[in-house]
Amino acid sequence: MTVYLLCFVVFLIGLYGVLTKRDLIKIILSLTIMAYSANLFLILFAYKTNAMYPILSKGTSPAEMVDPLPQAMVLTSIVIELGTTALLVALAVRLFQKYKTFDITKIRRLSG
Repeated sequence: MTVYLLCFVVFLIGLYGVLTKRDLIKIILSLTIMAYSANLFLILFAYKTNAMYPILSKGTSPAEMVDPLPQAMVLTSIVIELGTTALLVALAVRLFQKYKTFDITKIRRLSG
């Protein structure tokens, strides 16, 4: 139970960074922290004590194995997060080239 709470605390740390920081790079890093805490939660949700890897062989039953579906979902999520993070970094670089700052409040003030 404490591992789930720690995962939730990591998510809240990322959420705090998104809501309170004004630097675009810090916001992108906070979003990444939130995404990885969600991945960690999915992996923790699929964990079984004393379970085997999910490869069926002779003498093993599926009840003794870890569920492979959350693992596949996390791999897909990592790929999607990589694309999202790359897009956000590209947008941040373009904003920096135009406004010469990563500060959101200055970018809002300079837009026009």
